[in-house]
Amino acid sequence: MAQQQLTPGDAQDLLERYKRAWEARNPDLAMELYRADAEFRMDPFDDPAQGENAIRAIWNDVAATQINVEFDAERTWAIGQTVLASWHAAFTRRTNAERVRIRGFSTFELDEAGLIQRAKQWAVAKVVGRDATIKPEGGA
Repeated sequence: MAQQQLTPGDAQDLLERYKRAWEARNPDLAMELYRADAEFRMDPFDDPAQGENAIRAIWNDVAATQINVEFDAERTWAIGQTVLASWHAAFTRRTNAERVRIRGFSTFELDEAGLIQRAKQWAVAKVVGRDATIKPEGGA
């Protein structure tokens, strides 16, 4: 039996859930998106983070190091069981109040239950200033 093809709405729903998890800096919400044996490449040329513990470590780091997170998917596509997305994001580094902007593209290969089994992202980040609304944790 063939898998049901994802719809554009499925792609938008996935990215909305991803947005909620990142903006809330909530590893538990993020982990609801992934299979226990998923792999995630922050850079397509790096070795993947494999499995629940490795992917949770990434999201735990996000929660510990970022504040004032904004994420928006610009475009999403659904092709077979894969979601493609171009996006932009911004966050403040808690340690030094640097404001970082990111432009990226991600692929999410989903299983039959709609969970991410393989994710890759291509992203370019740039520090664009300092966030005057927070006091850096490093005291800088």
